[in-house]
Amino acid sequence: MNTIYVFGLGAGDIEQLPLGVYRKLKTASPLFLRTKEHPVVHALQAEGVSFTSFDAIYEKHERFEDVYEEMAAILLEQAQKNDVFYAVPGHPLVAEKTVQLLLEAERRKQCRVVIEGGQSFLDALFTTLKIDPIEGFQLIDATSFQGDEWQLTNHTIFCQVYDSFIASEVKLTLMEQLPDDYPVYIVTAAGSKEEKVMEVPLYELDRATVLNNLTSVYVPPVREETMLYHRFETLRRVIATLRGPNGCPWDRKQTHESLKRYLLEETYELFEAIDENDDEHMVEELGDVLLQVMLHAQIGEDEGMFSIDDVIRGITEKMIRRHPHVFGDVTVENAEQVVENWQRIKEKEKQDRADSLLDDVPKSLPNILKAYEFQKKAAKVGFDWDDVKPMWEKVEEEMAEFKREALGEKTVRSRLISEFGDILFALINVARYYGINPEEALHATNQKFYRRFSYIEEQARKNGVALTSLSLAELDRFWEEAKEKGW
Repeated sequence: MNTIYVFGLGAGDIEQLPLGVYRKLKTASPLFLRTKEHPVVHALQAEGVSFTSFDAIYEKHERFEDVYEEMAAILLEQAQKNDVFYAVPGHPLVAEKTVQLLLEAERRKQCRVVIEGGQSFLDALFTTLKIDPIEGFQLIDATSFQGDEWQLTNHTIFCQVYDSFIASEVKLTLMEQLPDDYPVYIVTAAGSKEEKVMEVPLYELDRATVLNNLTSVYVPPVREETMLYHRFETLRRVIATLRGPNGCPWDRKQTHESLKRYLLEETYELFEAIDENDDEHMVEELGDVLLQVMLHAQIGEDEGMFSIDDVIRGITEKMIRRHPHVFGDVTVENAEQVVENWQRIKEKEKQDRADSLLDDVPKSLPNILKAYEFQKKAAKVGFDWDDVKPMWEKVEEEMAEFKREALGEKTVRSRLISEFGDILFALINVARYYGINPEEALHATNQKFYRRFSYIEEQARKNGVALTSLSLAELDRFWEEAKEKGW
């Protein structure tokens, strides 16, 4: 098995190159370079060292993954014939995808890989920027940067900022969390005689004239607390503080039981914001609902029972488990098949946990919603009418029974309540047939009643009369006016 020797050219010029590496490079043949755009290469070239550069491969592909894979493939092909020598900027094991591909090939027994030193560009960058990575440091590949992997409070260096397109992608992602004028530093050829450091506001990151394969971008850590308010960890810390020894007396005395009413209230306020199609109000109300989740999770953590990590882990596992058509190898044709798979997986998960199919419906649901969910569960096993006609007949039957009970010679209140409940249950079945959520429908009607009654109150004030002095006919007239105005 032949060997691929990988040399690190370091971060600076040839004066900083280790003597041993220099001597091996002088005699290496065949010698391949990831790029010839490096100070050491210029010096070796002047001394007559021959090599093959991979620079042209960058122009052949749109994706960097394809660039690196072709480089590795060429090296592996050459290694089938004899030993191969390969040189990369910096250290071979820092931000060098081609080297990682070669090491994977070594694990597959396709070659042997020997790493031959080289100074990492990080050492030069730390020196140039005068930062200590012990304070918290991240190295991110700019060609595959995802915003959620970035920690704002760390010193952050983006490597492989080859051109303005990559710089633009980094800039746009950073601007989602940082002010447009946040200071960042463009560092080129750190540690060499050609070293350049330029401080620019974030919005100008992709306008710099010096961007090449020796360019890195440094983003200083965020220290201003208000700039971290959007981070989940900041919210978690705030809630923990409120519940802590020196926190808020009200928050500290809350329990799961005492918070139940607030969770329900905030949920209904969110419904209202959704109904009003008010995005700003939705943001506020979603925050209030999230606050309730965080408080319950913090109580669980304070009691040593569970934490928000358990909550997040549980829902993440559930979403992946119940979406095999996204995260697995299951194929679905439409949304209906997605629902069928979801129910099948859900039933399998809970087959040993519930005595009745209806036990899955939360006991704390409002009774209108509970009736709706009971009917949905029963319908899944065939306990349902296929047509709406018998549903309407059932409504009429229940109304007739209620009337007989209400108008009978001797009315029994418990039976009257029962018969009226039967009417509501039958009507909910009709609503379900037409795809109407009865809770939402009643909520909309309550809102409509509120608007129209408010109109009546407004007209009474304008006329300088009390509501109680108006006749039913006058009240009805204002009600009809409200209807005509679309209230």
